[in-house]
Amino acid sequence: MEEHVEKEFITQMQGEYSETAINHARNPHNVGNIPKCDGFAQATGICGDTLAIWLRVKDGRIALASFWTDGCGASLACGSITTVLAKDRTIEEAMEIDQNTILEALGGLPEDHVHCAELAAETLDAAIKDYIQLAKFPWKRDYMNNK
Repeated sequence: MEEHVEKEFITQMQGEYSETAINHARNPHNVGNIPKCDGFAQATGICGDTLAIWLRVKDGRIALASFWTDGCGASLACGSITTVLAKDRTIEEAMEIDQNTILEALGGLPEDHVHCAELAAETLDAAIKDYIQLAKFPWKRDYMNNK
C-alpha cells in the first residue's frame, strides 16, 4: 500500500476501530488459497464484498485456514481474525464461531460494518459444511482436485 494511502486508511480507522481490528486490516493473517483443501466456501455480503475461506483438516482439527476478500478494511479484519480463531480448533469448536465471537475478538466494529463479521461467520460455517459433506464422499474431493 502506498504510504499516503496507508496513512489516510489508518486515520479513517482510528477512533472507530480497535487496535486489533486495525492490525488485522493492515496486516491480515492467512491470506490466500489452500490448494487441494478439505473445505471451501465463498459468499457475497449485503454490501457486495466477497469473502472466501479454505480449510485443511487433520485428525478432526482445522490445521490450516485461509481467506481472500475483495472487500474493505473491516472485511479484511474479519476474514483474518476468523482464520486465526478457527485454526487448531476441532470442527465442532469451529462451528461455534459466530458473528459475536468475531466481533469480540476484534474489539468490535462500527455499526455499519458489523455485517462483515456476519459474512465471515457464515462463510466459515459453509466451508465447514463443505468439509463435512466431502468427508462423507472422499471420491468427490479427488474428482474436484483433478479438474
